[in-house]
Amino acid sequence: MSRFPENFLWGGAIAANQAEGAYLEDGKGLSVEDVAPHGWKGRPTSEPTSDNLKLVGIDFYHRYKEDIRLFAEMGFKVFRLSIAWSRIFPNGDETEPNEAGLAFYERVFEECAKYGIEPLVTLSHYETPLHLSTTYDGWRSRKLIGFFEHYARTVFARYKDKVKYWLTFNEINSITHAPFLSGGIYTPLEELSKQDIYQAIHHELVASAKAVKACHEIIPDAQIGCMVLGMPIYPLTPAPKDVLKALETERENYYFSDIQVRGYYPSYTKRFFEEQDIQLEMTEDDLASLKETVDFISFSYYMSTCESTDPNQETGEGNILGGVPNPYLTASEWGWQIDPEGLRYYLNNLYDRYQKPVFIVENGLGAIDKLVELSDGSKTVNDEYRIQYMNDHLVQVSEAIKDGVEIMGYTSWGCIDLVSFTTAELKKRYGMIYVDRQEDGSGTLNRYKKKSFYWYKEVIESNGATLVE
Repeated sequence: MSRFPENFLWGGAIAANQAEGAYLEDGKGLSVEDVAPHGWKGRPTSEPTSDNLKLVGIDFYHRYKEDIRLFAEMGFKVFRLSIAWSRIFPNGDETEPNEAGLAFYERVFEECAKYGIEPLVTLSHYETPLHLSTTYDGWRSRKLIGFFEHYARTVFARYKDKVKYWLTFNEINSITHAPFLSGGIYTPLEELSKQDIYQAIHHELVASAKAVKACHEIIPDAQIGCMVLGMPIYPLTPAPKDVLKALETERENYYFSDIQVRGYYPSYTKRFFEEQDIQLEMTEDDLASLKETVDFISFSYYMSTCESTDPNQETGEGNILGGVPNPYLTASEWGWQIDPEGLRYYLNNLYDRYQKPVFIVENGLGAIDKLVELSDGSKTVNDEYRIQYMNDHLVQVSEAIKDGVEIMGYTSWGCIDLVSFTTAELKKRYGMIYVDRQEDGSGTLNRYKKKSFYWYKEVIESNGATLVE
């Protein structure tokens, strides 16, 4: 029996900066990712360097037809991708857009339409134009609100008949940990105050709300959502102080969705701002703009973490936002703790909190894959570990649906291999399609179907009936 609603949107997800390549082709300007060869914790270089694997990515820019055909073969109902802002406005602050950039995405969306695949488009997925970073210090400047709204209105008007699902900022809450790649802030993190960061966050939240308003005006039949890095926080022990510490940390993430879904700053921010000496500059127009709220909540989910007030507990380096490792969980090769039940828990928390549809737009396992040759001469990857990971998480999604959570869909992250965001590596592979490009930049760029390709195809065809508890 099917475990999922008939209209459930099955698919996969990529980001422009990790897949497209062609970093200066057809008038594209540089983005922050083009000078970030070492991932989200490395400092940017002064210009693009040959060790930056994202400059070529997996050459989706030239191979999108082949890739979308493979997605269609898997049965995708939806394909999440991002628009590179600097393809449309190379510097980010121009008045007139780059027609070649607009035309490229038009071709991509038309290719999706050929197979009945709905595009789910992220406006800003760690791809702030570099000029906005170096000239304005990214989202620290209020001017970026207007630049972003102009960009959003431009693409809404161009693709209003082709795209009905939109997201504003990818993992918007990651700016507190990666201000350069997430917020285009050129000033190093260690030189930023909490005041600096939260003022930049305010500008982003206002810009997101203005994009939501523009979408509702220009494409009335579209839906637009927010996107957060989802990570449930557990107290390490039942000690009340640990429980309260987990609550405080959880609110640091809910802060972003609370404002985008409810349309105002939550009451708990008053104490936080006072204790951190944060005094936000906000106008009446800002507060009015924030009231334009999203239609749904989307999120990435890779792990959970724990919090403790015990100073002797070591912080988990693997888990992307820190925290204390959970002694009951195993971890991936990169130290990300694997917690399928945490996905059900988080889905229920989101829906209980907001009573709006939720969309899992990133979930997957980064692993070192080995391409093997079969007796018939074809090549594949026997990625049973990925199948197990996805199966276990999707079973928990089905449990959340039984719990009454309204879930729009699921897009597996890096459905085709791409360059990792956090580490900027190619060896950390997520895809169900193997791309022959290696850590040193060598390879044919040929695509090969992994074992998980055929498994996911069956899951989609059966609408989840083939999942194993």
